[in-house]
Amino acid sequence: MKMILAIIRDSDNEAVTQSLVEASYRVTRIASTGGFLRRGYSTLLIGVEDEKVDAAIELIRDNTTSADEPGMKRATMFVLNVARYSQV
Repeated sequence: MKMILAIIRDSDNEAVTQSLVEASYRVTRIASTGGFLRRGYSTLLIGVEDEKVDAAIELIRDNTTSADEPGMKRATMFVLNVARYSQV
């Protein structure tokens, strides 16, 4: 199992989250700020099976809008190994 941490602009949050949920991914959103101008961002926590990582990343890529300014990224993503997963 993997955990995808995706940092996206707030303006892309609804489209990205909706597409992931429709594809049966479970998403937790954390409001965050960052960058030089302290713009609004959302950090998405997405737990996925190993074989679904690429599909989830593609959904994120397809549902983020082009960067407004040179050097600005559409999303920053980290894929982490999950040693253990449980729900209580």
